[in-house]
Amino acid sequence: MLLKGKKILIGITASIAAYKIPLLVRLLKKEGASVRILMTPAAHDFVTPLTLSTLSEEAVLTQPFDKVDGSWNSHIDLGYWADLFLIAPASANTLSAMACGRADNLLLATVLAARCPVFFAPAMDVDMFQHPATQNNIKILIDRGNQMIEPASGALASGLCGAGRLEEPERIFELIRGFFFNELKLKGQKILITAGPTYESIDPVRFIGNYSSGKMGFALAETAAQMGAKVCLVAGPVHLSVQHPSIERIDVTTAQEMYEQCLKAFPDCNAAILSAAVADFTPEAPALQKIKKGALLENGMKIGLKPTKDILKSLGGLKTKEQLLVGFALETENEQTNAKEKLATKNCNMIVLNSLNEKGAGFHVDTNKVQLIYRDGRAEDLPLKSKKEVAIDILNALADLMNA
Repeated sequence: MLLKGKKILIGITASIAAYKIPLLVRLLKKEGASVRILMTPAAHDFVTPLTLSTLSEEAVLTQPFDKVDGSWNSHIDLGYWADLFLIAPASANTLSAMACGRADNLLLATVLAARCPVFFAPAMDVDMFQHPATQNNIKILIDRGNQMIEPASGALASGLCGAGRLEEPERIFELIRGFFFNELKLKGQKILITAGPTYESIDPVRFIGNYSSGKMGFALAETAAQMGAKVCLVAGPVHLSVQHPSIERIDVTTAQEMYEQCLKAFPDCNAAILSAAVADFTPEAPALQKIKKGALLENGMKIGLKPTKDILKSLGGLKTKEQLLVGFALETENEQTNAKEKLATKNCNMIVLNSLNEKGAGFHVDTNKVQLIYRDGRAEDLPLKSKKEVAIDILNALADLMNA
């Protein structure tokens, strides 16, 4: 039983999807996990504490203390007890409260006290899920290091159809089991990861850049750390944060700065994953003052460019037989041909191929669809997934290469 000895805390909020949680509890218990359950007061309207306590073999807690005998249900003890805290279903109201840091019920107070990974699985109607306020709350929670289990699309309780369905219990169970299975796969390894764009200055107010958000690289960094690795994250200019103590973050702006930091860090690493979208060219002579529009017009709108250092190729030339190198290829045409050429010419062990022609993949989205291409000619197509799940797949593939 893979989950034997694992302690899982489940927080249930007021959503019709709460009816799915008893099956999840049963699956976790059958796999050997210890399960404790918190409920918001309004969640009692959707699933009974008696059902959940029977399946979990533990008392279900709602209030911070017993009003009869005064005994305290310590949110601190609960937060320290858990190896994983899952809030499912997570209502729009609870997501808002979590994003604001409210602690006006036992479940929310425990979220603030938790020292373990926190997963949340939204469940609500499609318009509530897509509302900018909800999406902003989700972004805040993810940026703090919480992990979202993407809601499914389909028929909703309102009669509408769209995103907002709580993921099925079997799928949530597999994600939890996968999290613990992957937890220590990279223990003892040090991994260099690059993320985000680079900005190449034209003058003090303008730059050459790209649309990279850094989400894929940051998902890789957080996941690698959760799998036991020490991570050196070299990040371009992005509005993202990392929480894991095993991540050393180095912020850079330009391709040259990223090149220097990567060359400095790589010799002490077992592997490198270069997911950053590094500018291929940089201005030859950035102006010290803002270039006036008239001056640009007089110069025929010409800005001299020079190539930047090829970080992936440089690390490929430096890497030893004991080191592994993973590159990313973002293509819009001749995807496989270009990716395989990059794999060979830059001495990579694996290329992660992104195609901007794939719906749901690319920049500024939370999902990705990639193909893993290996030196031995193998190519593995992955379906559209959240970037967190794609990160797990990439790091599992890296761990397999390390073991081989």
